[in-house]
Amino acid sequence: MASGGANYRNGTQRNSLKGTTTATDRQLSMNSNPSKAALKNKSLSSVGASSGLRKSSPGSLGGGTAKDDAGVPGRVRVAVRLRPRNAEESVADADFADCVELQPEFKRLKLRKNNWDTDTYEFDEVLTEFASQKRVYEIVAKPVVESVLDGYNGTVMAYGQTGTGKTYTLGRLGEEDTADRGIIVRAMEDILADVSLESDSVSVSYLQLYMESLQDLLDPTNDNISIVEDPKSGDVSLPGATLVEIRDQQSFLELLQLGEAHRYAANTRLNTESSRSHALLMVHVKRSVKGRELAHSSQNGNSTNMAKSLRPTLVRKGKLVVVDLAGSERIDKSGSEGHTLEEAKSINLSLSALGKCINALAENSAHVPVRDSKLTRLLRDSFGGTARTSLVITIGPSPRHRGETTSTIMFGQRAMKVENMLKLKEEFDYKSLARKLDIQLDKLIMEHERKQKAFEEEIERITTDTQNQISEAERNYADAMEKERLKYQKDYMESIKKLEEKWMMNQHKLGERKDQMASTAEEVAELQKLLSKETSLRKAAEEEVNNLKSQLAQLKMSEASANSEILKLRKMLEDEAYRKEKLEGEISMLQTQLLQLSFEADETRRRLDRGGPGKVPGGLDSLISQVRPQVNDSVNEEKASIANLFEQVGLQKILSLLEAEDADVRIHAVKVVANLAAEESNQQKIVEAGGLTSLLLLLGSSEDETIHRVAAGAIANLAMNETNQELIMSEGGIRLLSITAANAEDPQTLRMVAGAIANLCGNDKLQNKLRGEGGIKALLGMVKCGHPDVLAQVARGIANFAKCESRASAQGSKTGRSLLIEDGALPWIVQNANNDASPIRRHIELAVCHLAQHEVNARDMITGGALWELVRISQDCSREDIRTLAHRTLTSSPTFLAELRRLRIDY
Repeated sequence: MASGGANYRNGTQRNSLKGTTTATDRQLSMNSNPSKAALKNKSLSSVGASSGLRKSSPGSLGGGTAKDDAGVPGRVRVAVRLRPRNAEESVADADFADCVELQPEFKRLKLRKNNWDTDTYEFDEVLTEFASQKRVYEIVAKPVVESVLDGYNGTVMAYGQTGTGKTYTLGRLGEEDTADRGIIVRAMEDILADVSLESDSVSVSYLQLYMESLQDLLDPTNDNISIVEDPKSGDVSLPGATLVEIRDQQSFLELLQLGEAHRYAANTRLNTESSRSHALLMVHVKRSVKGRELAHSSQNGNSTNMAKSLRPTLVRKGKLVVVDLAGSERIDKSGSEGHTLEEAKSINLSLSALGKCINALAENSAHVPVRDSKLTRLLRDSFGGTARTSLVITIGPSPRHRGETTSTIMFGQRAMKVENMLKLKEEFDYKSLARKLDIQLDKLIMEHERKQKAFEEEIERITTDTQNQISEAERNYADAMEKERLKYQKDYMESIKKLEEKWMMNQHKLGERKDQMASTAEEVAELQKLLSKETSLRKAAEEEVNNLKSQLAQLKMSEASANSEILKLRKMLEDEAYRKEKLEGEISMLQTQLLQLSFEADETRRRLDRGGPGKVPGGLDSLISQVRPQVNDSVNEEKASIANLFEQVGLQKILSLLEAEDADVRIHAVKVVANLAAEESNQQKIVEAGGLTSLLLLLGSSEDETIHRVAAGAIANLAMNETNQELIMSEGGIRLLSITAANAEDPQTLRMVAGAIANLCGNDKLQNKLRGEGGIKALLGMVKCGHPDVLAQVARGIANFAKCESRASAQGSKTGRSLLIEDGALPWIVQNANNDASPIRRHIELAVCHLAQHEVNARDMITGGALWELVRISQDCSREDIRTLAHRTLTSSPTFLAELRRLRIDY
């Protein structure tokens, strides 16, 4: 049957919401000014009091944004929206008038009890069936979005009977006509237009509450998210939910499409596409307050540079929650039965719990039954909390559903009595300050090390030059002395020889020349003169020797002076070492200040959460002095030792040891790298330093089984990151892992290799390349090991691959048979679909379901016996989500249904 909900979702309603704006709507647009709206509401209140109308202090949905840190009151704003008649109602109710009459100019509606009696209700805004999506957004949601951008929490929620247009109002994507865009799309457009992606951040989570189970629409495997409440502040958080950062509108729309594909829906008499779960979109906006730092600088002009650098940035955090409630329904009208009946009961119970909480808050009851349902726990901040809340209730015109319409209107009336206390969410960004201080410390340490190295090099150069000069002087002196000695010795010997020759000649002639006695005496005198001359020359030589000795003494004095200079340089080195110790003390003091700032941040955050101004307690210093890290676990000691090794030695030196010739050194080095890769914070550093390339080279070049096992484990850890996965594939990682798997005999080595390939199988972009390089065949080749841990990793890889193929087939990017079936994986899948080991069985069951979702695989699965396993999974699987997936796959496949009918099996 056609219904209003289906018409809204498919955009085929009888009276298009894109129609010409009526005079009434133009009048409402003119009265959108907050001050005028306030005057108009005041007059309406007086009119309502005099006429006895039922009302609850109506006010403008576009009220001003609160700025008080201590919190200001803000009532829940309620708007009512009427959808037009659908095709079925136009025929069935052609002879009957609508059960409601709208008076948008007075912000009231009349509910016909019968042909002569009506009840009148007033709301903050009344939207006719001709109201455009843009006007609905500006009236209901835009003030809430502006409050979120200012640092407040905000909630926009749709409530009403199934098929009245809740999902159309909130979640319409507007792919065919942009005018049909719903509140969610328009809100994200305004948020992205207002924030700066350089200093601000926007992230979203998309969840559904199905059968009291909180599930992640962005990660369907995460199907039981826990709700955590802060015992002091009462804030609700979902630590297990997927949080995706948004950079542009297109990626947000793709995220919404992904979430909608995983949301539960069913066909009922009232709605062909009835939502069977409550959907919650959470948008977290983090904004840095501009101008605050300049204001501080002007007020403290005499502050030092260090004090300026220690000033943290002020950050405001707002959260927008958009809630698409599942429609309330009566079983006799919706025709629900079987599992759909159980879904309807769960929906009605959660909506009933929400109604009880609204009643208690409206009546100021001492007890509000928040814990009766997960829905009320999730909306704890939206009703009676600190969020600015806008509620749009959707109704239909059909008189057949007058009871449901009355219930919806009364829910809105009670919600208008709920008062919230709005609080500004802002805090100081101490993490950014800590990063700045770390950078400053690194710069100071590097500058000090550079100066220390330059000083040591200068000392070494001066010492070397001095030693060279002394050695050169000693060599020159020795050479000069030797030359002078040889010269004078030669002259002396020549003189003696001449004298002896002359004397011998004279003696020979003495007997012959007695008559020449006189001349001989003269010659003797001459000889005496020559002798005296030689004596004087000898004295001169001795004086020269003495001079050389004095020069040698001067050289020794120069050497002593150089030694004293060296002593002075050593003294300067000791002074530099003292300054180094002093600088290290200053660094330690900066680290202490950093720790103190961290504790002050915690205390400030607690003070802000309490909402009371005041100073940080004086006992903070004593608390800081008492904080000491204690390591009691041996595993933590090992991680600490590896972290110390990482900081002291450096990543480059550790990676260089992977190429050492000593096998033991390589084994220890690869173990250290594997332990570092287990920490997510180290993975990017390892990849940037070339660690992934080194591990792949080591995996291909080494023949040691231990190195293969540890290196494969490190690669498996790095392969959990999508960017690293592409890098592994580009460097031939699949080929190396396949060769390692073929040569390995140790089950643990095979488990590590299978885990790495299984992580790569979960990347949509790498499917064809992974299969082309033998990744699937390598996985199937490892099953001959038979070890349960290896088989579990193989099953996980096949499930990841099948899931990516199923997603690609649903998006239309893949056609043809599954690559798993082409590579011969189906017989092993069928054989292990009922394995005794639950991890293996769970992954294989998921793989069977994902393969069966693509119709082109159906004939191969029937031939290979997978149909019987799919039937068994839909009936006997221990996990309800897998049973549901198998059942939906069987019932949606014409090939499977035809085969079951051929075999005369009633399913």
